[in-house]
Amino acid sequence: MRRRVGQALANVFAIVRAGGSTPDRILKVTAFVVGPERSSQFNALYAEAFGSHRPARSMAPMRELANGYLVEIEAIALQ
Repeated sequence: MRRRVGQALANVFAIVRAGGSTPDRILKVTAFVVGPERSSQFNALYAEAFGSHRPARSMAPMRELANGYLVEIEAIALQ
């Protein structure tokens, strides 16, 4: 899970940077996580990645995601 969440968040941060912004300007994150039992592990990895920055967040536990993914993340950031 660590590798998958880390990669998903790294992808989000890279997209935000490519759009001319920075991760500390992320306002809202929605995370779709397979299995409610993974919520606490996701929360720890999310907090580690964002540090002291705490954007608004929604987390939706899912039964499954497309292509066998365990996590999908979408974010809204200021430019």
